[in-house]
Amino acid sequence: MTPQAKNRIVNQITFLKSNKHSITIDADTHISDTENLVEPLKTKYMQSDNYYHGKPISAEDLIMEMEMSGVDMCLTWQNPAVTVYGKDKDKNFETLLKANQYLFDMDAKYPNHFIPGGWTDPKNLGEELAIKMAEFCIKELGFLFVKMNPAQNAYPIDSDAVVNVFNKIIELGGIPAFHFGGDTPYTKAEGFETLAQIHPEHPMVGIHMGGGGPSYMEGEIHYQKARELGLRRPNIRFIESAKRDTHIESDFITYQLAGEPFCKNIFCASDAPYGRQTWNFGGFRLMLESLKKGKLHTDKRLQQNPALFNNEIAQNYLGRNFAEFAIEWYGKLLENYD
Repeated sequence: MTPQAKNRIVNQITFLKSNKHSITIDADTHISDTENLVEPLKTKYMQSDNYYHGKPISAEDLIMEMEMSGVDMCLTWQNPAVTVYGKDKDKNFETLLKANQYLFDMDAKYPNHFIPGGWTDPKNLGEELAIKMAEFCIKELGFLFVKMNPAQNAYPIDSDAVVNVFNKIIELGGIPAFHFGGDTPYTKAEGFETLAQIHPEHPMVGIHMGGGGPSYMEGEIHYQKARELGLRRPNIRFIESAKRDTHIESDFITYQLAGEPFCKNIFCASDAPYGRQTWNFGGFRLMLESLKKGKLHTDKRLQQNPALFNNEIAQNYLGRNFAEFAIEWYGKLLENYD
């Protein structure tokens, strides 16, 4: 691992350790170099006041939103809405490389605001280049997380290529992360569980915890399967973003009742710019306040367990869970390269 990568990790660990008891972390955001978008995306996204789904935001835009939202730090990825692929896998590699490098550069420019996460794509890069990208993100940039999005890029979450990239990320000491939603047939709960069984001692991350924009009927099925899956596979960590609030609340109650490690395995997030951070974290805070009502809450499980939530537990979901997770596995990543 490069010295600059190690320094980045040490700085992140130090900051997280010092602030974990009060920090608020948005565990799913996307930033882009909006000054250098390719056409016609620059015209489409940046020269209109209207919102387009996935309309890109820069690091500076997200920092402004963080100040309004009371969010201290963000796990952030590149924005796939503005990553344009063609048929040439080498060119696709260079395109994604620039997007990943931007995250590293913004973390260096604005320290203690971002936890940059890498992104790779075994379909548009091919398996060999996808592994090369994962190696670059972890060894050159010091990224702990490397994400794949089978839904958007149309490949099964448990395909042979994904499994090989997944295994390599773990071998390198990183944590594989996936878009895990009910919005396409490519990210089924059964396929996600297949991955979880390969390295049951190593964490993996399911972003959206079954959400991601499915229809009501498909969403209901996938939300329930995701909730049950996490209770069977404690190595799965879930990021609550792009998901209906009623199911997020049920997840909080279910996993808090299940105790550790399950109640430590869920993190709050907005999916910015696909979701508005101010809206989401305003909602998370009020939801957690309502869960403290105990006997006054409408959920019977809370009426029977009125002390299930308190200020300390609310802080776990708002940031401490993720901070402690990152501290532990950043430390293991450094040990991997001592």
